[in-house]
Amino acid sequence: MAPRSRPDTRDLRALITHRVRLVRTRTRVKNGLQAIALSHRLALRAKLWTRVGLAQLTALALPPHTMRRRDDNLELLGWLTQHIDALDEQIAAAAAADPRARLLLTHPGVGPLTALATVLILGPIARFPDSQHVVSYVGLAPAINASADKRHLGKITKQGNALLRWVLGQAAPLATRADDDLRRRYFAILHRRGRPKAKVALARKLLVRLYVMLRDQIDYDEFRRRGRAARADRPMVSTM
Repeated sequence: MAPRSRPDTRDLRALITHRVRLVRTRTRVKNGLQAIALSHRLALRAKLWTRVGLAQLTALALPPHTMRRRDDNLELLGWLTQHIDALDEQIAAAAAADPRARLLLTHPGVGPLTALATVLILGPIARFPDSQHVVSYVGLAPAINASADKRHLGKITKQGNALLRWVLGQAAPLATRADDDLRRRYFAILHRRGRPKAKVALARKLLVRLYVMLRDQIDYDEFRRRGRAARADRPMVSTM
């Protein structure tokens, strides 16, 4: 059973939960605006959210009800972005004030939201005997399908903390771009098993890294140094 949270911890978790819900709502609003743009041959994709793209979207000649939908969604998008930015400032301040979160912030691609959410949701790291328990707690462990003498790994169980699972899923691609080991692992799994499983594997790998950094109280540079030392100590395998 997870330990009972202190009031300040519960309040910070509420802050993170609120921010994630607003971001999800903003994504739905953006998807709706993209649909309007595409249906009127304005295919800008990510550039739709630039100043020029938004001006083009606003200038579209639309039927009355579609125009109302566009205008209301644009107004809502502005409101959501303003409030999300304010929440991000609060989360950044809370992460900067927590020494455990500051350790995690040294990992490329890990921002204040990911660092603070990991620290708050995992709680006292000593309650996890090993990384497998952490992975199971978050719901990123693959389900095991066994029959006779065969054992297959299936989809992730999702029987864990959905909030942290979502946050890690958003952070993993950013971490992958900045870390060579993660990038190699991503493409290796991508070619064998496809993009969805590769993204899940990267979220799981990132979680294990953050767990080790918290458990050993080390920053990213020390984590990498230990990894290089471990590889250097491995015996060479002869191919003769």
